[in-house]
Amino acid sequence: MPLTPLRLRLLVISLLTVSLLGALDHTIVATSLATVAGDLGALGQMSWIVVGYTLASTVLLPVLGKLGDMVGPRWVFLTSLAVFLLASLVCGFAQDMAQLIVARIVQGMSSAGLQLMSQTIVAQVTTPRERPRYLAIIGAAFPIAILIGPVLGGVITDYWGWSWVFWINIPFGLAALGLALVAIPHIEPGGRRRFDYAGSIAFTAALVALVLAVTWVGSIGMGAASVVAFALSAIAFAAFFLIELRTDEPIVPLRLFRSRTVSAGIALSAIIGVGLFSVTAYLPTYFQMAYRTSATVSGLVPIATVFGMLVANLATGWLVSRTGRYRVYPIIGTALAAAGLSAMSLLPVGAPLWVPMILMAVVGVGTGAFMSLVIAVVQSAAPRRETGAITATINLVRQVGSTVATAVIGGVIAVGVAAGLPGGLDASTLTPQSVHAASPALQAQVADLYGGVLAPVFAALAIVYALGIVAAVLLPVGRLSDEHDSQPAPTASTEPLTA
Repeated sequence: MPLTPLRLRLLVISLLTVSLLGALDHTIVATSLATVAGDLGALGQMSWIVVGYTLASTVLLPVLGKLGDMVGPRWVFLTSLAVFLLASLVCGFAQDMAQLIVARIVQGMSSAGLQLMSQTIVAQVTTPRERPRYLAIIGAAFPIAILIGPVLGGVITDYWGWSWVFWINIPFGLAALGLALVAIPHIEPGGRRRFDYAGSIAFTAALVALVLAVTWVGSIGMGAASVVAFALSAIAFAAFFLIELRTDEPIVPLRLFRSRTVSAGIALSAIIGVGLFSVTAYLPTYFQMAYRTSATVSGLVPIATVFGMLVANLATGWLVSRTGRYRVYPIIGTALAAAGLSAMSLLPVGAPLWVPMILMAVVGVGTGAFMSLVIAVVQSAAPRRETGAITATINLVRQVGSTVATAVIGGVIAVGVAAGLPGGLDASTLTPQSVHAASPALQAQVADLYGGVLAPVFAALAIVYALGIVAAVLLPVGRLSDEHDSQPAPTASTEPLTA
């Protein structure tokens, strides 16, 4: 379904604006959490502003992906954008924490539709060869949001008030909606099909239980509840897989995994969530404790990581669209990331800060080299009528991998630090400020402790990326096609390529 160059540019601008709003909604709100919770008098429920949003957006991915295939991605996208703007308005007017959490859940549900349908629409209106460039542009929203979101959130909270953290979405969202109404064409849906209600219910129950389990696992007095939630999640996931294997219209098309392209691409997507997204949240604390830096300086390492990711994402999208050759970039990218994380695991505490900045920038470059590219490759290997479902699956494994790995890494750090702290120090009340005010000897002990705890974490993540090299090598050799509507139903040997 080719578009005129002008209409395609308008479409990309609209989708990029919406993707940026959705990505900024995470990073801007994170900065204002303490202020919001304090004003509403519910500091104990603060984490649910984030957990509710993340859970809702993750659970709805496969459901919305299937709906996009059934009714067309245009209507799912426009509806999601309208609901997102309405939820943003309600968030800003919230009078208590319960109202805010409910509005954030609705906002998370609609955010999933924006992210997913943006990628699906691009897949429907471009050739496989063009797709990496446009997906890279839209995918740039995530690293840009990480770079500017925290600062923007702080400025808005300090000068305008926390309500504007949510209301800022409205003028930009309305502009994007106007462009979308003009630029997004009608995309013929895949025909009348039965919706997989049983699979949706089983998947929702499984994922809700899993997120609750990983949320509770590090909480005092919630160990038993966490174990029960893990057990319920395992049972629900087992039921989900049985349902998906038996139904004709699954929300997660497991049969597509017979394609080597699909299996390898989805494995690479999961590796991004597990291997990098999970650890970035802990990097500032690590450098404040191990390198004894200020909070401001500690942010330089994540910034270097994300900047490397942004540059590589845009560069590989442009290069693949020019040549059609894509396989080399995931191979080089996973190798670079594995090397960078391996070096981080061997880095002695006290090395100049520019050294870990360079190493984590290399990890970012390696990850960015295939971050958006694998989405384009997997989409090209799936039948057109299941573009939404397969795009949802790619995003789903990345988000679930990131959520679970983040909880695991957090647990490892909490247990390791608590077990190794010198006598008289309490891990639950340990802060960078208290460490920096302690004696040089105690500072050195805490620095060595954090270095010792994080070194095996970096090594484990390097192994994850090393496994990614194997997945990248398994991708078929060839070029992405220049033709529209060239998406065959995949088999074990199907490739989205031309010779």
